[in-house]
Amino acid sequence: MSSVSIKKERLPQLDTFRALAILGVLHVHSTSFATIESVHLKAFYLINFINVFFRYGTPSFIMLSSFVLFYNYYNRPLNGKLVGGFYKKRMLYILLPYVLISAIYFIYKMHVAGTLGAGTETYGDMLARYWKNLREGTAYTHLYFVYISVQFYILFPVMLFLFKSSKWFTRWAIPIGLILQWAFVFWNKYELHYPTKGSLAITYLSYYMIGAFLAIYFDKIRGWLMSDAKDLSAKAKFWNAALWISWAAVVAAHVWFYQEIRQGELVANSLWYELLWNLHTLLTAMVLMRASFVLFRKGPKWLIKLLTRLGELSFAVYLVHPLVLGYYRDTEDWFFSHVHMGSVTYFAWIYGGLICALLVSWIVTQTILRWIPGAWVLLGSVPASLRKKKTGPAAPASATNRNV
Repeated sequence: MSSVSIKKERLPQLDTFRALAILGVLHVHSTSFATIESVHLKAFYLINFINVFFRYGTPSFIMLSSFVLFYNYYNRPLNGKLVGGFYKKRMLYILLPYVLISAIYFIYKMHVAGTLGAGTETYGDMLARYWKNLREGTAYTHLYFVYISVQFYILFPVMLFLFKSSKWFTRWAIPIGLILQWAFVFWNKYELHYPTKGSLAITYLSYYMIGAFLAIYFDKIRGWLMSDAKDLSAKAKFWNAALWISWAAVVAAHVWFYQEIRQGELVANSLWYELLWNLHTLLTAMVLMRASFVLFRKGPKWLIKLLTRLGELSFAVYLVHPLVLGYYRDTEDWFFSHVHMGSVTYFAWIYGGLICALLVSWIVTQTILRWIPGAWVLLGSVPASLRKKKTGPAAPASATNRNV
């Protein structure tokens, strides 16, 4: 491997990918309670579809995080300077925001429970509980993503060494990831019984491995990503069609599965949940990669501009949006005291939460990052398009190397 750092081509399409991924996260979180509340309504079928279809969000972010890291670091010399710089950036732009935003959600949960300032526990007890939340990624339901990202960052130099030193490991990265991930699934189900396994990086190892594999072999797949379907070779057309058909079939099966489960028509082994979720989200991450490049190339400029900005803000929006949703959901009783609850009105209120979470989070985070010095300590690195000359420590040099 060359000892000279090779500057990588910037991939603006990845911001489109991030935008599509954060829209997936917002759809799932906005409909989470609705899948239970709406079972007796006709709107349930649409709400269930949205909730299951968009489950690709967080796994896609995980795959993209791995892709970005290996894309930026694989061809650079692995030495103390590289590792030190890597950890410095992650401490500043990932770990510090995680610690601070966890504190905000910790206080918010006490506010919602009515225990804030009630004197029901000592400051020592609260600090111990907060520390436990940090160690488990449970300060709020969505923060497990940042927690597992931190785990991956700890392991990244070791994984980078393995990929750089072993062609065999690189070639078989995807099967290795799937085998290890599913070995843990079976071990946890039949022996370990760890209650919050979704907060462990091993649960998402296949996504990390696929991201790494795609980054390392990017020169071999860029033709597929950069070309229209009609311009692909016969072999590429076959595999492209196979990907989309397989994806559609698995998504349909996954949606039907949850529809039957939620309506009490089906009882299934937990392994079916794991299998359908894994297949659905893995295939969707691949489809999103292809779709992002096609959309960036052929979509209207105004749409690409919006998606690019949303992608730039995706990490900040991810951190903030549950607060907006939480306060929006407090309007349910008021809303339905003025409007009769039916399929149409209930769906309108649910989707209103999605729109509210998206727009308010977008506006608030963009305003904070643009105008408040040092906002990076809470919301991560400031996008280049919003950055002033001095906003704190220098953001990552590569525009490809965003937080998520």
